Amino acid sequence: MCLFRYDDDPEPEERIPARPLCVPVRPGGPEVVLRLFRTPLGARTAVGFTSPDRLSATLGAGQSWIRLSEAALRTMTGPLGVPLLTVDPTFTAPAVTTAPAVAGPWAEQPAVAARTV
Repeated sequence: MCLFRYDDDPEPEERIPARPLCVPVRPGGPEVVLRLFRTPLGARTAVGFTSPDRLSATLGAGQSWIRLSEAALRTMTGPLGVPLLTVDPTFTAPAVTTAPAVAGPWAEQPAVAARTV
């Protein structure tokens, strides 16, 4: 039994957010497409934020988003094989940058520095 009851809690011991989530999207023509992410271990996950401010703090002010309930988000991502939902993640890795590919034995190898103690 839970000692505290909150107005926005669906059930006292349920760990599901009661209010709609701010879900990051990307443009996909006349419609928008949900952005899916990966956990640190590589599993695919849907992501939702409890406020626009939290979304902006993590993904940047220019990130587009829509408001969805947790149930709607799970219904949309379940058939895609994405059963995980991460709410309010606070850490993101920097965007991947690609270095120009140089192949062949003539490619210059990066200098390697060694330090002995």
